[in-house]
Order: sequence, then structure tokens, then C-alpha cells
Amino acid sequence: MKILIILGHPKPNSLNHAIAEACVSALKKQGHDIIFHDLYQEAFDPVLPVGEELLPEGELPDVIQNHLRNFKEAEGVIFIHPNWWGGPPAILRGWIDRVLRTDSCYNFTKDGVVSHVGGKIVQVFSTSNTPRDVEIKVFSDPIENFWKVIVFGLLGSKSFERRNFESVVLSTPEDRQGWLAEVESIIARRF
Repeated sequence: MKILIILGHPKPNSLNHAIAEACVSALKKQGHDIIFHDLYQEAFDPVLPVGEELLPEGELPDVIQNHLRNFKEAEGVIFIHPNWWGGPPAILRGWIDRVLRTDSCYNFTKDGVVSHVGGKIVQVFSTSNTPRDVEIKVFSDPIENFWKVIVFGLLGSKSFERRNFESVVLSTPEDRQGWLAEVESIIARRF
């Protein structure tokens, strides 16, 4: 299976990077074809230039064509990011703006949205400092809503799952090792 991993965290020694490494390791053990994009390391430009959304695919900047091709060809997609102000970091939001585009990934019709990229297995790994009960009771779990309802509710998915690890700031090395073992287990089960 071709699996696309999109990492959105600026610090190379972060838990998010360790999660990405655990994903890559688990997927390699299973013999999957992995496409990996570390958006910060690649200096991905999240700013949607004026008029880019109207360009045909063949006229997009090469980097956007590459990311779009990777997304469209992938059977599974893994997003890894922290919770910053109730959502993914701006670099990842900008990736969505520039890559998951009308005409390439979906269209609006009189009968509703038609997805051209549905059927993917989608896994989101997020991290936060907010305790889980507060995230749900106070904020209504905005990241779950964003990915499951807004993005992949529109694009469709064969299977969607998200695992949030919290509270990172209060976690111990043992907690983090347990979380990484859980990541490997989730990857083995889902892909």
C-alpha cells in the first residue's frame, strides 16, 4: 500500500517527530511504500498565492504538483501535528489550502460535493497540553471535528481515526514511550 505521511511540527526532537519515526518504522516492517513530507524541514510555503486556486494542475508550482500527486496516489494518509489554538499549525492548514484543491480533489455540484479522492484510510496523530476532558467539555474537540467532519467529511475516506496524546507538557519519558508503542500498534492494525 502507498502511504503518505505529512508531519507538521517545527522541532526535530519533538514527540511529533518521534511519532513520525514510529509510523515510518511500523510501515516499513509491513512492506508499505512510504512517501514522507516534513513540512517545516522542507520549508513548505503555506501561503496560497492570489489566483493559484484557479490554475489547472499542470500550471501549479512543481512543489504543489508533487504534493497533490502524492496525496492523490496514496491509499492511506497519516497526519501528525500538535494542537495549536484548537487546530493544526498554520503550515499544515496552508498545505490543505494549497493541495486539497477544487477540481483536483473535489467539486461542488447542484447535488452536493463530489470527491475525487475518497476511499483513503486516514489516520491523524495529534498532541496537546490540554487535558482530554477539557478538550471535549470546553472546546468540543475542534481537531476531531476539523479532520473528520470538515476535511474528510467533504473528501470522504474509507476509514478515519484520530489519536490525541495528552498532556505532553506533564508527560513522563515512560508515558511517551508508551504512546510510541501505541502508535506502532495503531499502524499495524490500520494499515
